[in-house]
Amino acid sequence: MEKIKESFADYLFLEKKYSKHTVNAYITDLNSFHDFIKEEFEQENLAEVSYPLIRSWIILLSEKKAENVTINRKISSLKAFYKFLLKSKQIEVSPLFKHKALKTPKKIQIPFSEKELDLAINQIKYPEGFDGIRDKLIIDLFYTTGIRRAELINLKVSNVDNQNATIKVLGKRNKERIIPLLPVIINEITEYLQQRNSLKTIIDTENLFLMLKGVKLNETFVYRIINDYFSAVSEKVKKSPHILRHTFATHLLNNGADINSVKELLGHSSLASTQVYTHNSLADLKKVYKNAHPRNNK
Repeated sequence: MEKIKESFADYLFLEKKYSKHTVNAYITDLNSFHDFIKEEFEQENLAEVSYPLIRSWIILLSEKKAENVTINRKISSLKAFYKFLLKSKQIEVSPLFKHKALKTPKKIQIPFSEKELDLAINQIKYPEGFDGIRDKLIIDLFYTTGIRRAELINLKVSNVDNQNATIKVLGKRNKERIIPLLPVIINEITEYLQQRNSLKTIIDTENLFLMLKGVKLNETFVYRIINDYFSAVSEKVKKSPHILRHTFATHLLNNGADINSVKELLGHSSLASTQVYTHNSLADLKKVYKNAHPRNNK
């Protein structure tokens, strides 16, 4: 079974173009399920699993107070595995072909307000020198481009095109997209690069964003930057890079941007992914509707 798991991991990474982080998560879920059926049912062969065994695992996870969204994610990993076995003709029918995902409550992500962004970018006093200039640029870049945390971390110096005022981003499944940059961001990048080039040691030379020690940023560090600075200007419970991405999309839509254009900027493969941001624009749409429709004046 270990060779099959290795082949599955290669399939996800090489063919599906999933990130190493995602592949590791899928394999972790698969190993967890495999350990369960070996211990509870003495079932070694994953290819011979029936749905009742999977259902028993779901019940166990539920009894351990795992949230439905977590259980659904783990089952998605199994679905991908059995889809791989189908594709490689190791099974004829997936044990999950009739499975329906557990119901999950819709969690509304609350974006930052324009006032909170103005406070975070223009009113906060950032540290002097490299750290402060880098932190401000990170916040501004998230807000003005809507890029993901992993995309920002993996930006290269060569991805920045000052002449055309654009930045090249490598998104999910290695899909590239070009995002325009505002003049103020070009100026901030120029200032940051001057500070970056003056560091005593630069180890990860290709990466745009670095720690003071000259090494590539990590996800926890970037999350902490956003959480720390926005804690000073916002009382929202969740303050993260994803909320800034959410804010980028919401503010564009609120100010009249076409949803298809926002979709391209975000790097979404389907419009459905972008539509989750439209609920935040509903209040503004209601105001326009109320003020503009002739029937409201009668």
